[in-house]
Amino acid sequence: MEKFYLEMPSIQRKDDIVDYINEFVVYNSDLSGMGSLDKILDGLTFEEALTRCLNMQNEEYARSMHRAQTKTFLLIRENDNRLIGTISVRWNLPKEMVPFGGNIGYGIRPTERKKGYNKINLYLGLLEAIKVSSIILPCDVDNLGSSKTMEALGGKLEKTEVDPEDGILTSIYSFNVSETIEKYKSKFENYIRT
Repeated sequence: MEKFYLEMPSIQRKDDIVDYINEFVVYNSDLSGMGSLDKILDGLTFEEALTRCLNMQNEEYARSMHRAQTKTFLLIRENDNRLIGTISVRWNLPKEMVPFGGNIGYGIRPTERKKGYNKINLYLGLLEAIKVSSIILPCDVDNLGSSKTMEALGGKLEKTEVDPEDGILTSIYSFNVSETIEKYKSKFENYIRT
């Protein structure tokens, strides 16, 4: 059985992270859940993007960037040590990020989609968000994979409305973190490295 775990981004994973980002570019797919790591596409060096990503854990730094305090993780498949996805858990959302920024952003590399991995990714992300009692997650209404992921973990559709920033119709889901973790523990515990 495949096992997964979350790992903090590091310089040791540079080649894996760059390969992951390049796969999204090749497949012309949107990057999500990368923290600031995808800023290498905007001209930052990997080291600069990694530093920014790790600094976002600091509330003061995040505020200075007009962003939420964020902890970004890599979803690693233990069996082959492959970077499968990413997830960013956000706290202290600035008002301008509610509800369309959400408490969690996530993604799975294009060649590993439709295998159920994002459900594991989201469950592991919820374990990291345990300090927050309830969270919101947005997704574009045409992103059926993300909607299915949220619904599979008991996400409650709160509303659907147009995101004023990009004009895209967006679904907003909510989760009670501790209830969700407890309810789905037996479903996911066999996939999680202990």
